[in-house]
Amino acid sequence: MVEPADVQKGLEDVIALESRICYIDGKGGRLIYDGYDIRDLAANSNFEEVAYLLWYGRLPTSTQLAELKQRLAGLRELPAPVLRLLTAMPRDALPMDVLRTVVSALAVYEPDETKPGEASIGGAQRLSAILPAILGTIHRLRNGLPALAPRPELSHASWLLYAIRGTDSNELETRALDVALILHADHELNASTFAARVTASTLSDLYSAVTSAIGTLKGPLHGGANERVMELLEEIGTPEKAEEVVRAKLARHERIMGFGHRVYKVEDPRATILREWSKRIGEAKGNLRYYDLLRAVEGVVHREKGLYPNVDLYSGSVYTLLGIPKDLFTPVFAASRVAGWTAHVLEEYQDLRLIRPTARYVGPVDLVYSPIGSRG
Repeated sequence: MVEPADVQKGLEDVIALESRICYIDGKGGRLIYDGYDIRDLAANSNFEEVAYLLWYGRLPTSTQLAELKQRLAGLRELPAPVLRLLTAMPRDALPMDVLRTVVSALAVYEPDETKPGEASIGGAQRLSAILPAILGTIHRLRNGLPALAPRPELSHASWLLYAIRGTDSNELETRALDVALILHADHELNASTFAARVTASTLSDLYSAVTSAIGTLKGPLHGGANERVMELLEEIGTPEKAEEVVRAKLARHERIMGFGHRVYKVEDPRATILREWSKRIGEAKGNLRYYDLLRAVEGVVHREKGLYPNVDLYSGSVYTLLGIPKDLFTPVFAASRVAGWTAHVLEEYQDLRLIRPTARYVGPVDLVYSPIGSRG
């Protein structure tokens, strides 16, 4: 057996590259985008401004932000062939499968934006602008409704809600989604971002890299945890039953989604922010059921296992209260994380080195080939 260096399964704690985009302080419970604490950004910024920060490494001036908002608003319309593709897909197809396929197809119609390098910023903006239209069209078509025309006067968050719901959002709803989009925009070398960078490191195009990322996000060990959280809440029913249900699951060694994190050793700062938004939206809508259930579950899990909430514990309740269907939670995640994915792809192009780790071989090395007729 060949004996290379020690194996770090899952590449845990392996430093694969240098990046200026995102820093996670796992012990201190801090998340930093290009030098700015996520708490500061969630309190004061918006998704378009954060996307600019991730792409360019600095906050925009008022003129630059206005120009970006205008550019994104002008890129919302689906090309006619892509709309026909969406229309032809099975109505019961998984939204993440449709999203992955459509993003891949978009590359055919955006040839200038598929070239690796500086031109890819156009593709980054195009994908960020158009994902809400894709999600909204998926949802409307499966409900027998026509696709909606773009609304260039709407902000990114309000356009995303309108594209899905077909109704305008109020100021609080828009702000809640804006905050959620900011919180999900990047998270260093998570699985989908790493997949995007691996693809980009081969000098493949940005659309291929984002398609790789979407395929990776589809996996239930990366995306979809907030869906499982909402399913758990439906199973529990009332806060009074949280202790019984959660302890029974823990006794059966079942995982309670929305808790623990590979990097954070304390509470995920995104969970702290979304907990408050779950309460604010719940109060505004006269429905604190989800918030009360989540607080009860949180108390049991922390007491029994010492685990802290992560971003997935409260995000599903916020999305549900905003009228976003459960099977669109992960696609909405993608509509936010695409800003981070593309920022990492652009960074990869600037300091290109093929990502090619090594595996420890554990098979035999001295077998002798035998003719097929002599094999038992």
